[in-house]
Amino acid sequence: MATVSIILVNYNGSQVVIDCLDSLQNTLQTIAHEVIVVDNASTDGSADLIETLFPAVQLVRQSQNCGFGSGNNRGASLANGEFLLLLNTDTLLTFDILPYLVDLMRQDPTIGIIGPQLLNPDGGLQRSTAPEISIWGECQALKQQLDDRSRHQISQEFAKMQDVDIVVGAALFIRKGLFEALAGFDETFFMYFEESDLCRRAQTKGWKVVYAPSVALIHLGGYSVSKTPDKLRLDYRRSQLYYYQKHRPIWEQVTLRIYLVMKFVCSFLCSFKSANLEILRLILDFKHYPLQRSKISGDDSF
Repeated sequence: MATVSIILVNYNGSQVVIDCLDSLQNTLQTIAHEVIVVDNASTDGSADLIETLFPAVQLVRQSQNCGFGSGNNRGASLANGEFLLLLNTDTLLTFDILPYLVDLMRQDPTIGIIGPQLLNPDGGLQRSTAPEISIWGECQALKQQLDDRSRHQISQEFAKMQDVDIVVGAALFIRKGLFEALAGFDETFFMYFEESDLCRRAQTKGWKVVYAPSVALIHLGGYSVSKTPDKLRLDYRRSQLYYYQKHRPIWEQVTLRIYLVMKFVCSFLCSFKSANLEILRLILDFKHYPLQRSKISGDDSF
């Protein structure tokens, strides 16, 4: 029986998913595991390639693309492992990361989710964690993006294992029992913010979310975005609005909308791109995205 179930959600990923599966096949040798690929109605032949080249992989073909979270939930429902490793298809393993992750989970029963260190293809450090999603967290994230410290200083900061608010969903290791207790990903998030929501809900149940730089993998990044950038920008803002509805007080929801209106009015006036106008319509769509009391925090202060 598998100890770890590795789940990948594929959508037209022919240029990356084969290399990802190759890396799993070549590096994972010690811990009993299974690989489940949920194909979200790809049209590029990638599902057929997976079926032909990797007969040991359990391939699940979906009739439509219901999103990243939905695909992972489908894979998890078929998983037999004690733990789940949720991987993006644009990741590459260079060594066997499973023994460390399994040992760490078993040694500390308070850890619910682990995120490994993510690396760029050239070996450079990638942001593998994020601060809590909030107005203050957005400011912290912006500060991180503008951080002009040396690579060495940033590497030192992320060289030790630490409790964090969020681990990036490109590689997320979670107890299957916890994933089931949380009812998996909230499928209202088609793409983006689903891992932030999952980490937040795990923490409210008393579980720790841990960043573990002792294990690392390569994350190519940006593959899906490069194919349909305008659509995914809209998906990002839609998920952002929903996350704030779900977790943040009304005053933060208002502040976010004001900031986004200013941002995309300026963007539209500078470029006259219709995509910016579409995002503006979304931000101002109070019928479908009303201001509402946070479902989890219960804080409706203004």
